[in-house]
This record gives sequence, structure tokens and C-alpha cells, in this order.
Amino acid sequence: MNLPLTKPEPRSGGASGHHLLEVDGLSVEFRTDYGTVRAVRDVSWHLDRGETLAILGESGSGKSVSAQAIMGILESPPARITSGAIRFNGTDLLTLPGEEQRAVRGAQISMVFQDALSALNPVFTVGSQIAEMFRVHRGTSKKEALEKAAELMDRVRIPGARSRVKDYPHQFSGGMRQRVMIAMALALDPAVIIADEPTTALDVTVQAQIVDLLLELQRENGMGIVLITHDLGVVAETADRVAVMYAGRIVETGSIDDVFTRPAHPYTVGLMNSIPRVDQVGSRLSPIVGSPPSLAAIPPGCAFHPRCPRAQDVCRADDPPLLQVATGRRSACHFAKEVLDV
Repeated sequence: MNLPLTKPEPRSGGASGHHLLEVDGLSVEFRTDYGTVRAVRDVSWHLDRGETLAILGESGSGKSVSAQAIMGILESPPARITSGAIRFNGTDLLTLPGEEQRAVRGAQISMVFQDALSALNPVFTVGSQIAEMFRVHRGTSKKEALEKAAELMDRVRIPGARSRVKDYPHQFSGGMRQRVMIAMALALDPAVIIADEPTTALDVTVQAQIVDLLLELQRENGMGIVLITHDLGVVAETADRVAVMYAGRIVETGSIDDVFTRPAHPYTVGLMNSIPRVDQVGSRLSPIVGSPPSLAAIPPGCAFHPRCPRAQDVCRADDPPLLQVATGRRSACHFAKEVLDV
């Protein structure tokens, strides 16, 4: 049975006044044989306890790379964090020794990957993979860790959890594998879960179940959720705030209601216009023309200008900063005020 989508009231900052998780000026690049790929460019956002932040954008916009940078799982080389800070409860993880970073990542900040079949090891049972979290981080005995794994599988509503701890990933459906991934992410009661496309390749009914499950777990412990997706419907149902990414940088931020009803960047306008609407049956959608630029050859000026119907000479010459355009709203567009007024 699907639970109603009621959410805990987000709380601003922690006891010390810091945001729970804060990304500040993060830039990531990849050195390749074909040149330097600027995958993430000066990205900043924050997350508070009990809040859901959706990071929205097309494939290749830098969403997943920024999440991997937070989790410290970028392959280096070729990846390299060139600037910025990643603060958890006010402490910059990038300045901590490796051992202390690992104590936070996985325990306090965990991640649900988009392809559970690839993320899970096919030669180990799902129970042993969940149990490993307790054995590595808590020093729990093998027997007790497996018992905790069964409890977690039951918590995420896997039928017959205690009999299935000895099953392998291929013996689960796509939706059940995703529940296993959520169980692993929850193992150590993290303060933050980063869900990277958690409903990709699942049918609509299973998508709704996974989203409901995440929100139910959020209600239980007030954790913050970073939801990385290109599914506007999921964002509309779950998020408190939205950060829209394009060509490696954030081009708009704001509350879910503001961004969806009055977008302040032409790219966001294009995304909203591409959503099928029940009150416009039979009408044609308005797709964004063209394709996103190569991150190895980002055009000068605003990266969106080759696809933007509002582009003018200033857009081709100057890359606009992300500035406040209304209360709680920020947009990286020279004509954001005009876009808002439409």
C-alpha cells in the first residue's frame, strides 16, 4: 500500500547553525586524450535535515559526477577536483585525512546508485553485502551482521527477508534490487542519502513504491535526501527545493513550487514545456532544440545560448553568474527577470 506523500518539516542548519551538507564552488575535471572535460563547474548548493533537494538536468549535465565527488568515489586519474569544498555539519571533507573521510562517507552520507544490478556484486549474497557495512564500520560479528541485514531487508519491505538474505542479486527483480540498495544505504543510519536516479529503468508502479519508501524512511529519521534525476514527475512529488544543472553548472535554484510554476531560466522553461500535461491532450510538446554541448568544448558565454530562443550578443560573449532574481530564487541568465515576467 502506498503511503501518503507527507514530509517532515525541513530544518535550517544543525545545532551549530551549519547546513547538514553543503557543496561550495565545486569543480571537477577529467584529463583525457581528447582534452580536458569540465564535468562540474563551480557548483554550490546546501541541504538541511529532513529536506529533499532535487538536482535536475539532462544526461551529461554533471549531476552524477558531483554526487561521486561528494562520496569520494571518482576514479583519479583521470578525475580531479580542482576547487571547492564539501562540508558535512560544517567540516570540509576534502581537508580531512583519508581515514576520517571514510568514517563519514558510507556511515553519515550514503548513496543509492541508479543501476542496482551493476552496483551489487554478483558473486556475493545480498545479505553478506549488506552485512559488510556493519562488519567494516562497526566491527560487528558475522552472525549479528547477517541478522541486522535481514532486519534491514524487512524494513524496506522485501517479502520473506530472512529467507532471502542468502539469495544473489540476479534472483531479485529490478524493484527488489533497488530496495536492497536502499537497505545498504540505510545500514548505518546516515544523516544524508544521495539517490542517483533511483527509479531509472523501473516501471511506473515500482517507481512510485521506491519513492514512497524513501519518503517513509525520511519521515522516520529526518534524514536529508539529495535526489538526482531527470524525471520531472518524481521531482514534483518529492522535492522541497530544486537545483537545475546544465553543461556542468547550476543555472537555476528555488523552491519546487516556484521553479515549476515560474521558471527563471530559458533552459528550465524548456524542461517544463517538455512535460506532457493532462489538460492539453492532443497538443504537441515543445522540445528543446539541439543537443547539450560537449563538456570538452563548452561554448563561450552562456553554455545554453546555442539552444536558447532568447539568446543575444551578450549571451554569446559573457557567461552570466548565478544571481538572486527574487526571494529564494537564483538564475544564471542575463534576462532572468524578463523570463520570470512572461
